[in-house]
Amino acid sequence: MKNVLVTGADGFIGSHLVELLLNEGYNVKALSQYNSFNYWGWLDNMHHDRLEVVCGDVRDPNYCREIVRGCDTVLHLAALIAIPYSYVAPDSYVDTNIRGTLNICQACRDLGVERLVVTSTSEVYGTAQYVPIDEKHPRQPQSPYSATKIAADAIAKSFFNAFNLPVVIARPFNTYGPRQSARAIIPTIITQIANGEREIKIGDLSPTRDFNYVKDTCRGFLALAKAQGVEGEEINICTNSEISMMDTLKLIAKIMNADVNWVRDPQRIRPSKSEVFRLWGDNTKITTLTDWRPIYSIEHGLTETVEWFSNKDNLAKYKSGIYNQ
Repeated sequence: MKNVLVTGADGFIGSHLVELLLNEGYNVKALSQYNSFNYWGWLDNMHHDRLEVVCGDVRDPNYCREIVRGCDTVLHLAALIAIPYSYVAPDSYVDTNIRGTLNICQACRDLGVERLVVTSTSEVYGTAQYVPIDEKHPRQPQSPYSATKIAADAIAKSFFNAFNLPVVIARPFNTYGPRQSARAIIPTIITQIANGEREIKIGDLSPTRDFNYVKDTCRGFLALAKAQGVEGEEINICTNSEISMMDTLKLIAKIMNADVNWVRDPQRIRPSKSEVFRLWGDNTKITTLTDWRPIYSIEHGLTETVEWFSNKDNLAKYKSGIYNQ
């Protein structure tokens, strides 16, 4: 493992993963979504001799082949991930999440890549039928987003079964941290409090999540990229714990020393059959197959996240008063 392609590198997790790979000494080719402004997302201010930023789109199979060329390892994170937007634009999710994954798998097969890591999501499990959720848990497509990720996982698995593609499916649970979209619950709460709001607009506070700090998630990706004997496997990256949205709100308010109330914002409520009410992941498989262990407690991770969002330059990048699907 020497030359690594990261798709979706301009996003939240992708940009942190690029930083980790550079710090570990790898040569990184980072794919940013093509746009006419030549805007590189969270990579815009990242400069390194071993970093090459390229702009393009995983929906184009020819382009995928070009960017994979010369790389021995591919970490495929590019995806549309916002669940509310998938309700109104499901075709886009099929094109990017399913066809984009197909294009990357085919390019990796054609060019003899040594390891492909495809990014899944805990949303494929839906509301837990049992906890902790291991990799054998039934898949439940409770949103168009999760349906496309189930399909993308199946595409990747089929390339292992049919063509012996050395692919592993990484399934991170709810990742949070600096640079996350304000659409997600933790940045939603933090940005409103940091902007002086004391009546927090929020969705349903009853669901539970297995929150994984972004640095731990990225270490999980790297562990799976390097591990031997994991080809064809689907592997959770999680903390083996759960916390409710309500308790998350209270913990953030405590860390920020803020006395807050909350109101339910109807536009932030999922349709009843689409809401995932419980996620608590089992990390036995990854801790058995690799040396990965979660390092950050929820308190530690939230404290670092609050510190980053509380920086006025970082906070200015967010529109806390506008709900972004």
